[in-house]
Amino acid sequence: MDPTDIEIAPLLDAQPSRLLSQVALMVTRSTAQALERLDAHRNHFAVLATLQAFGPQSQAELSRRTGVDRSDIVAAIDQLERDKTVSRAVDPTDRRQNIITLTSVGEARLEELAGALERAQAAAFAPLSQTEMSDLVSMLGRLREHHRRRVGDDAGTS
Repeated sequence: MDPTDIEIAPLLDAQPSRLLSQVALMVTRSTAQALERLDAHRNHFAVLATLQAFGPQSQAELSRRTGVDRSDIVAAIDQLERDKTVSRAVDPTDRRQNIITLTSVGEARLEELAGALERAQAAAFAPLSQTEMSDLVSMLGRLREHHRRRVGDDAGTS
């Protein structure tokens, strides 16, 4: 049976949170597959993009900036270091932490991964016009900020 032939209850289909979740899952799968074809993972892209944007930084800071759990960030950095896309060195000002730096190989790898993600996202969001895509990104950004503030507000009230 074709999945597009399945009838969905109108009450379910009217729930924005459900639609957002379903679309996020589908887009996440397609972008993950695009990265897998290049033997990469979304955490690899997040680390490389963050290092390019903000320069060398500690593993802890990378974890905070990317939203990737500390144990997962270590695994990503281990792989990226093996691939020579990042280098890791002890922080001379705090020997308890490592500083991660993007290498020239990492710059090229980031460009390759960004291209693959751009193509995968173009396919995933093909039904939307440029204006609709811009509006979607804007709305999602506002929702994310709203929920970040709520989490911050909730943290201070307990």
